[in-house]
Amino acid sequence: MSTDLLRPDVADILAAKPGIQRVPSPKLSLFIHKDFLSPEECTGVIARIDANRRPSTVSDYNGDDAFRTSETCDLDGQDPLVIEIRRRITALTDLDPVYGEPMQGQRYAVGQEFKGHTDYFEPTGEDYTKYCSVAGNRTWTVMIYLNEPEAGGATRFKAIDKIVQPEIGKLLAWNNRRPDGSVNPSTLHHGMKVRAGVKYVITQWFRERPWG
Repeated sequence: MSTDLLRPDVADILAAKPGIQRVPSPKLSLFIHKDFLSPEECTGVIARIDANRRPSTVSDYNGDDAFRTSETCDLDGQDPLVIEIRRRITALTDLDPVYGEPMQGQRYAVGQEFKGHTDYFEPTGEDYTKYCSVAGNRTWTVMIYLNEPEAGGATRFKAIDKIVQPEIGKLLAWNNRRPDGSVNPSTLHHGMKVRAGVKYVITQWFRERPWG
């Protein structure tokens, strides 16, 4: 029998880990882990994001210049702190690191947001081949809040009416696919506007095939 058939699903692996909360919903697999990173680690990543941020971009541009207004930092894959965080993410999820994209950080100032979107690339979208021809589509998303803005900045999963508030070191993980492997539109989520302060997050995406 294939070892792939014997291997537990990532969702089952996460559900069995201590400190993990599974959000009850038949529509998507969504998990929350509080205090995944220490405040000191979060502060270290925030400094790196502030030093190397650039305007965030989108695929399949829809004509709305205000659709994604955050800033992005491409974190250095050779940085010891980045290496350690990536190691712990893959240990938690049991996802092979060869499927992981380079880790990114995002910064949201007052009024900035990322309107309702999915992390996978739409198979019918004009940018699908550009982004998915080598490594395939995105499978799992792991996002970590690095701080707590004074107001706003929550993440809303519209299909299940779930709003997750930013907390220092809190991790979210979700499967961008349905059980049959097709993309899951119920993962639509909105990085809501920051009303006061600044919000920082890390994002680690995984693909169907090895990256790069």
